[in-house]
Amino acid sequence: MPDSAFRVLEILERATGPLSGEAISNEMGMTRSAVWKHINELRMMGYDISSSQKEGYRLTRTSNKLLPYEIHKKLRTQVIGKKMRYIENTPSTIWIGKQLTSEGDVEKMHGMVIIAEEQTGGVGRMGRAWVSPSGGIWITIVLKPHVPVDHIFMITMAGSIAVARAIRNEFDIGALIKWPNDVFIGNKKVAGLLLELSAEADVVHHCLLSIGIDVNVPISDFSPELQDRITSISAEMGHEVDRASFLARILKEFESRYLLVESGEYDAIVQEWKSISCTLENRVQIRTLKNSFEGDAVDIDEFGALIIRKENGKLERVIAGDCFHQ
Repeated sequence: MPDSAFRVLEILERATGPLSGEAISNEMGMTRSAVWKHINELRMMGYDISSSQKEGYRLTRTSNKLLPYEIHKKLRTQVIGKKMRYIENTPSTIWIGKQLTSEGDVEKMHGMVIIAEEQTGGVGRMGRAWVSPSGGIWITIVLKPHVPVDHIFMITMAGSIAVARAIRNEFDIGALIKWPNDVFIGNKKVAGLLLELSAEADVVHHCLLSIGIDVNVPISDFSPELQDRITSISAEMGHEVDRASFLARILKEFESRYLLVESGEYDAIVQEWKSISCTLENRVQIRTLKNSFEGDAVDIDEFGALIIRKENGKLERVIAGDCFHQ
């Protein structure tokens, strides 16, 4: 949407009552027909704006879409989210991220957040489909990290912590992290993360951190086989929530942990992750590409690997795989 439409919106937000098209056109320095055009653009974006010949225009309800304009009003970060790319519908925000990073200067894109209202081809770990209906938060953060490649999983850990902390602080819900990259409320998944990187030898060129959260998504929108395993923020709260405020908090929580990772403060990340983990001290089954085994999840190391004590007492370090609680 053109910036001038947002300027019209700002005028309507400041107003204490209805404003005539003439008053808006005078303040904007444009014709009344241009004002009318921008009013209609705003309506197309989900803003309710009443109008009458006698009184003029009045903003009666803000948009429920995850528009950058609404997020930036509440954003308190230095870098993360200062640049945003908004798409109504896309196969996947990570696909958009790959396209952008292949064509442009990644250094200048650092911290950009790509947002979609809906993903038609969302992808989770190991290429699994990720259901991404409207009402959720589906984003990819473009990063140019100064982090050793062997500690790159710390970025996923920072993201998991950010999502869990944001849920806890915003809604007072006891969200926990399930290794390697999921966030749970009780025994149901509410969010997942995926990190893809472009690296060469020991040099990381860039990362794409994708985050998917079921926010204002009715459980009935999911297939019957998923409904017992998935929840949403609105289902837990009993009402829809402000996605823009929530995303602004997530980005703030993430930036503070990301800066710790870049500063080499790995222990701080590991300790916080442990404090809100639902995996540690649990009996788990691990499935990797090579084998499957059971044991007790006893620790996580500074590289993000899960430490399992097997039946024979031997400790097994798991770098990647699926973890199932028993």
